[in-house]
Amino acid sequence: MGDHRVTAGRAGGREGGRLGDSAMPESQLVELKDGRRLEYEVHGVQDGPALVFHHGTPGSCLPFATLAAAAASRGLRLVTTSRAGYGESSRQAGRRVVAAAADTGELLDALGIEDCLVAGWSGGGPHALACGARLAGRARAVLVIAGVAPADADGLDFLTGMGEANLDEFGLAERGEAALRPFLETQREALRTAAPEDLAAALTSLLPPVDVRALEDGVAVDLEAQIQHGVASGVEGWLDDDLAFVAPWGFSLDEIAVPTSLWQGDQDLMVPPAHGRWLAAQVPGVVAHLEAGEGHISIGARLMDRMLDELLALSG
Repeated sequence: MGDHRVTAGRAGGREGGRLGDSAMPESQLVELKDGRRLEYEVHGVQDGPALVFHHGTPGSCLPFATLAAAAASRGLRLVTTSRAGYGESSRQAGRRVVAAAADTGELLDALGIEDCLVAGWSGGGPHALACGARLAGRARAVLVIAGVAPADADGLDFLTGMGEANLDEFGLAERGEAALRPFLETQREALRTAAPEDLAAALTSLLPPVDVRALEDGVAVDLEAQIQHGVASGVEGWLDDDLAFVAPWGFSLDEIAVPTSLWQGDQDLMVPPAHGRWLAAQVPGVVAHLEAGEGHISIGARLMDRMLDELLALSG
């Protein structure tokens, strides 16, 4: 494993999630070259092709049951991480979106994985694109699910179409850490104690009816567990994500030279459809799907099988 050291993660079990105890290994920690720790989990077929998944904002390495089941049924080894500052991963203050590519590359080295598929949902979308741009020869294909576009995108009004909570959040992000942190800390307290059945109410301004139904169908359990683990020790990962989204990403979309599959719902109030349309026009060679009647959560909950089938087909 070269310069990397892998150690055990959290002691004891964890609450939440729908995968069942036998399918939920404890997270592991890999020590990166700069001394930070990166938390990750591995599910599915242990010797299968790797699928590295980048979670949303906020989130963590706890996987969605729909994703884990779809990956396992296709013989994939699902690798999930907690981005810097989330869960038990060390913070990397001032990080840009592109930093996720280097961390992913180091994790692949530590696990002895030569190449992989890459996916990202919501706030994970830009980080998946960073891997497509900067992990040349290792990222075979990229899947972006309801991914946010750059805040400085030419011809895109970044905020138009977002629900009220996101308008507040990104408006504060543009003013910097001092303005954003108190808002996120208030949101964190509400999310830390929310039961799955309360999640729709906590996110009410961001959820069209189709997303509310998706939560009621069971996604809320996974989403709640993922978010609560991600913010258990603070808002640093969430804060740094938001600041990275409204700053230059650190790479150009023109650098992406691997096949890319992009999926966006036209009912999305977290990442508006205009973001998906803009990315579809800018990412080289992208295969894009603007799905009528789908929201930010429902699109991944209901269409994951189609997404992974296309990702595998594009990877050759």
